[in-house]
Amino acid sequence: MRVVYQASPWRSLIDMDGQLDTSALMAPLQDVFCKLSSPHTSLAEAHACQLPLVEALVHYDIPAWRISQIISDHNTWLYRQAIALSLNEMHAQGWGPPPVDYCVVMLGSAARYESLLGPDQDNALIIDDYPDARHVEIDGYFQALGERFTQRLDEAGIPLCRGHVMARWPMWRKRLSEWRLQLEIWSADRRVKRVQQTNILLDFCPVAGNPALAVQLAENISSTLPRASLFMSEMADLLDELPVALDRFGRIAASPSLEAAPHGHAINLKQQGLLPLISAARLLCVRHQRREIGTRERLVALSHFTDELAVAQSELLLTAFERLQQCLLDQQRYNKACGQAADGWIDLRRLREDQKLLLKFDLQQIRAFVQRVKSQH
Repeated sequence: MRVVYQASPWRSLIDMDGQLDTSALMAPLQDVFCKLSSPHTSLAEAHACQLPLVEALVHYDIPAWRISQIISDHNTWLYRQAIALSLNEMHAQGWGPPPVDYCVVMLGSAARYESLLGPDQDNALIIDDYPDARHVEIDGYFQALGERFTQRLDEAGIPLCRGHVMARWPMWRKRLSEWRLQLEIWSADRRVKRVQQTNILLDFCPVAGNPALAVQLAENISSTLPRASLFMSEMADLLDELPVALDRFGRIAASPSLEAAPHGHAINLKQQGLLPLISAARLLCVRHQRREIGTRERLVALSHFTDELAVAQSELLLTAFERLQQCLLDQQRYNKACGQAADGWIDLRRLREDQKLLLKFDLQQIRAFVQRVKSQH
């Protein structure tokens, strides 16, 4: 069933006497605020509030890209709570305080502040340098911390990463000097797996601990990767692994190389729309040593501080990015209402003809952008 019209709470801002009525305006959010602000609310209960929060924000006519930022802000808070609870538990059990400085970073969509409904965990740990003789002691502490806070997030409703991209694993828990060495190894040639792992690391945001460690890692990335020509070339070639959901005639079509679609009218808008745009913008920003992480910020920076993207093209891509996020969030809300998973697939049958035309136009803009980025490397 499609809701034809729903009055916005903004229309109740002014009452019959011409006075501001903030209580009526706040009513759709009041229940969510009460649950989130209660000191007795568990992490799982707080995470469960995200769907009603999203529904309330939709009622306020908030666009999906803004809603994704708010969801990401809330996920950041959940991370910080899970880490704080884990540190308190460890202290009570005799582990003591962290033995050296550290920084927990979120990776992927969470770091870009582009999370929609149903993200899993992607995180890492940067640990300040310490003598090798203390490795068992210090790494053991941070392994315990990584295991505890990721388990808490999983129990709260943000599932463990199936690809093991989490601070509980040694690959994603290293000293700062080890991260620097890892980047040198990953960028030394054009091996696919190494470029894929580096791509994961390129979108990161500090969430707890000393953010100066994340700044130092960002500086190292900026100075190392653009000079690695073979690596950058492979990074461009990997864009072929994310084909846009169009056939050779420019019509909307799923790629046969992806996992089986849930039905014949489905396309994976995350894999075949959002990720190609995100990846191409990331590559250009690495090339130009830009530090922006969010896709919107990257597209703006590329049009204002480089010659790679005209302002008009940047605006087209920004609009496409926003519309694709909106389309995916609408589908995820529908799935949740039907008791289904919020994933990256959309059902083309739910789109009006004008929406399909806009989707095709947006995907064409993204494909042209990706092809141009590829041709420059």
